[in-house]
Amino acid sequence: MRAQAISPDLLVTHVADAIEGLPRDVRASVALDGAPPTRTDALASRLVEELRVRGRAAVHVAARDYLRPASLRLEFGREDPDLFYTEWLDLRAIEREVFGPIGPGGSGRVLPRLWDAEADRAHRAQYVELKPGGVVLLEGSFLMGAGLTFDLTVHLAMSPAALARRTAGEDAWTLPAYQRYDEEQGPLDTADIAVLCDDPRHPALVTRDEG
Repeated sequence: MRAQAISPDLLVTHVADAIEGLPRDVRASVALDGAPPTRTDALASRLVEELRVRGRAAVHVAARDYLRPASLRLEFGREDPDLFYTEWLDLRAIEREVFGPIGPGGSGRVLPRLWDAEADRAHRAQYVELKPGGVVLLEGSFLMGAGLTFDLTVHLAMSPAALARRTAGEDAWTLPAYQRYDEEQGPLDTADIAVLCDDPRHPALVTRDEG
């Protein structure tokens, strides 16, 4: 496994080129997977614009807008890393409001945001009509191995030391969840595109040795 330095601009181009290789007669789903300090949100925002320039519509969906209500995700405590890993994300809602509509025979009506976790109430978001050839960019943590089906997976990785350094003190309790995710899912090895970004300003593409 090798890492080759790449600028943030070229990373956007590289991922957009990979998305362009997906069929245009159906809607596509792309995972932008990584812990918050890797800035998956920034990559998603830039890709929406890049794909628009290329004539391909994209909808940015943040996993943090599809968390379960507090009464469910915090039922057994507010700082349990195992529950944070396995129980916070509302996978059924994502399937219902995002993946179902873009799948075969789906309506194409995607709900970009469902739940405001801070206010603990539903967002008042409007549905977005996504025509064939359009792309859903789902970004956030723990997306791979959760049962969601993607046409392309992008994983932004940080070393444990860099992640600990860049995670706010009040969120340090989440670090064991990311370690468990790396050990169980191996996203750096299994993603279609893997990127090391201990410093998000200086990412590096991971290439895997043949054999």
